[in-house]
Amino acid sequence: MTDDIYFAPLLPWQHGLWSQLTMRVLAQKQSLPHALLAAGMQGMGKRAFVWRLVAWLLCRARDEHPLGACGHCESCQWLRSGTHPSLQALPLISLPISADNAHTQEVASGTAKDKKTTKAASNGSLKIKVDEIRALQPFIYQGGQGMRICVLDHAEQMTIAAANALLKTLEEPQAQVHLFLISDAPAQLLPTIKSRVQQLSLQTIDPAIAVDYVTKVLGSTVHREALGTDVIEQLIQLANGAPLAAVALAQAPWYSKRALWLTTWQALRSGKRSSVAASDYWQIHLGIAEFIRLSELMVIDIRRVGLGFEAQQKDINFSTTLNGYQPIDNELEAFAHSLQQTKIALQQNVQEKFAYDKLMQELACL
Repeated sequence: MTDDIYFAPLLPWQHGLWSQLTMRVLAQKQSLPHALLAAGMQGMGKRAFVWRLVAWLLCRARDEHPLGACGHCESCQWLRSGTHPSLQALPLISLPISADNAHTQEVASGTAKDKKTTKAASNGSLKIKVDEIRALQPFIYQGGQGMRICVLDHAEQMTIAAANALLKTLEEPQAQVHLFLISDAPAQLLPTIKSRVQQLSLQTIDPAIAVDYVTKVLGSTVHREALGTDVIEQLIQLANGAPLAAVALAQAPWYSKRALWLTTWQALRSGKRSSVAASDYWQIHLGIAEFIRLSELMVIDIRRVGLGFEAQQKDINFSTTLNGYQPIDNELEAFAHSLQQTKIALQQNVQEKFAYDKLMQELACL
């Protein structure tokens, strides 16, 4: 269901923060801050937390349901239909009614089913413009209408003019109005914006809780004998500690092809396989975007091993592949840069076959 994000179970590492915030509201001694920021890497569940909190704050029966919105009152029904009069969101595609569920929205770049939404998020067309911020002001300043909530997803995508327009709202808090900013790249937010919002502490996740969560989620889709602690810990490490991203990584079609990537590289380097043949083969098995993600991960560990560090992917034998041969780091850096340029080119409708052929030619020369 598209509305699951409002009523999904709380993620295990978010219980403490949830209790802290909801108790403040229920005690009626201290209301929530006017503006809150949920920021950090993808895969922590920050969007799931924010939308769940939004549903609970608007719920007519929240006093009797401290663990989450009731799902049955008039407010919850409005949320289910995507027509809540007290909720506004930017950009429009960020509304949960257009998302698959809490988890796919959080790691949309890797797992979303809505490819148009994913492409929009990746090519920067989610820019939040000044006119859109100004259009929110009648909603914010209407007064006397009970609690009203604005959610700005991908807040780092605000233009400078939009951010400056938002500052006025942040500097002049309105009673019963709450703003939630969500950002995967908070470093890109203006300092003046960050200084006027209170950040939610969503980034601290106990490693044991993360391991337990990833193990349970993957247990229904992966053979349990393959779910050793080492496998789970590696997934979490590669996902920079973000449990949802670790699950998405394990389920990504390209993740199981890491050893094959090394074999292809060896065959290209030795001349046993032509770049054209390799390109034709991989085009059948992976989309170019997935191949780029795979290549980025492999290049990171090749560079680590070349610099004398241990590979993060301990289930792949990099030492044997690199035995007697070590590509120049500058060449690896150039290939990594080419991967980034290819992403940009694909957003400009460059044909996938052309991009694949070019990358295979470059990989053969490493």
